[in-house]
Amino acid sequence: MIINELLKKKNISRYQLSKDSGVAMTTITDICTGKAKLDKCNVGTLYKIAKALDVTIDYLLENNYVYTEDYIFSFETFKSNTCHQVKDLGDIDFIIEALETDKIRQLYDKQQYRESMYLLAMVDYLSRLNDIPICTNYNDIRKKKLKKPFFASGTILSFAALGDEHIKKDAIEKAIPEFMRFNIVESEIRNVC
Repeated sequence: MIINELLKKKNISRYQLSKDSGVAMTTITDICTGKAKLDKCNVGTLYKIAKALDVTIDYLLENNYVYTEDYIFSFETFKSNTCHQVKDLGDIDFIIEALETDKIRQLYDKQQYRESMYLLAMVDYLSRLNDIPICTNYNDIRKKKLKKPFFASGTILSFAALGDEHIKKDAIEKAIPEFMRFNIVESEIRNVC
């Protein structure tokens, strides 16, 4: 279990992780003993643990599971984690970290196209907001897009409940251009808890 390995590496007890993360000691113990699975934890819990251990949510999940088509690490989790990183680091530091780690290319090379395009869209959007020239290293990816629009889960649920096509049309109209370039319907990156 990656959590146990990180605790040992950082010389931190489960109790200290609980205290640092704000996650209940019983939850930490359940995760560390395998009683609770990381893929079953809510995003908030994963985020708190990852932040306390100075890693990302995707690092925790990548090191517990092999990527498959049914990989439990959902795109919504990735989006949430990315938005939390923007909030924590600030726009400029987020851009620097994303470019220095070359995570966009790594995700793309793993055929995680949605995640790669989302991250590139975020970098391009924040670059525009902060009057920073875009990094041309990813121009090949900028020429691609998802086959069909990818809506946020809230939009999908609203549409499923009401069956009103205007819900999707409104979401597309409000979408941030840098995300729509890739057929990702995203309108809000700042409103994260």
